[in-house]
Amino acid sequence: MTSAREVNMNLLGRTLLGDNGSPVDLLFVYNANPLATIPNQEKVREGLSREDLFTVVFDPVVTDTALYADVLLPATTFLERDEMSRGYGAMVLQESTPVIPPVGESRPNHEVFADLTRRVGLARAEDPDSAQEMTEAILRGSKSGEVIRQSLDRSGIAFPGGNPAAVQFVDAFPLTADRKVHLVPEELDREAPGGLYAFRPDPETVAYPLALISPATDRTISSTLGELHDEQVPLEMSPRDAEARGIGDGDEVRVFNEIGEVRCLARRNPALREGVVMLPKGLWRHNTLSGTGATALAPDTLTDLGRGACFNDARVEVRRIETSGKPGGPPNRG
Repeated sequence: MTSAREVNMNLLGRTLLGDNGSPVDLLFVYNANPLATIPNQEKVREGLSREDLFTVVFDPVVTDTALYADVLLPATTFLERDEMSRGYGAMVLQESTPVIPPVGESRPNHEVFADLTRRVGLARAEDPDSAQEMTEAILRGSKSGEVIRQSLDRSGIAFPGGNPAAVQFVDAFPLTADRKVHLVPEELDREAPGGLYAFRPDPETVAYPLALISPATDRTISSTLGELHDEQVPLEMSPRDAEARGIGDGDEVRVFNEIGEVRCLARRNPALREGVVMLPKGLWRHNTLSGTGATALAPDTLTDLGRGACFNDARVEVRRIETSGKPGGPPNRG
């Protein structure tokens, strides 16, 4: 049996285009909206546009990625399925039950994947099948499984660590052999080019002098629920950077670098430091004039450690788009 191929999701665009090993023939997307969230958005779009790529998107809504799908499978929301989930950034386990039955033909993840494993001959007799069986299998793997089960049955939540307000070095310790923090662990120091704390110069250039940051907002922690936010989302700039480029509030601007561009509205934000512009992450095509987001400007290079995305390494320039009825400003040189 051949071993499974592992692909770093931050290199999805390269992979779909065959620049990162052999090209992918079938793409199954679930719990994700890669066109909106993966770096180098236009490369991802180009890969999704391949005529010979068969794409399945399994999602509750028609995401930007779903527009490129050959097959759409409706997924249930958390309101329609049993679910045990870990808190996002909190040491709490939660168990919930459906509020309504599945709408239409929608199905939960575990049902679809269990069915797929059976159809392709990979199912094993001992595999858990239902949501309840999967939950119990997970709890059996914990030495505190019985206590967690009792807590979930009693209140719907449990604290696997035993303390809902854990204190560092009292209730929670680093996962090292001596339970101490290692500031320069040898294996990580070897992994990083130049060493763990090597200096890297700012990727700013004369052509692209502005640092683009793309943080979460109260609307977009990720791209989830982005379909409900239908307003245009502006690029925010410091007043001095905007003034230097003849840009005012509400002006149409072009934010660009060597890999892509975003056309959107502008807003002056005195809280931003000079040299930094901001466009939130998780935007959908309807949130900008060009249908692109901050990921169109983020390089698909990888971090030294963990091989994660370098979203905030994006360096850009901004120009006002000339529209009728507005006086001229600095010319577009992009």
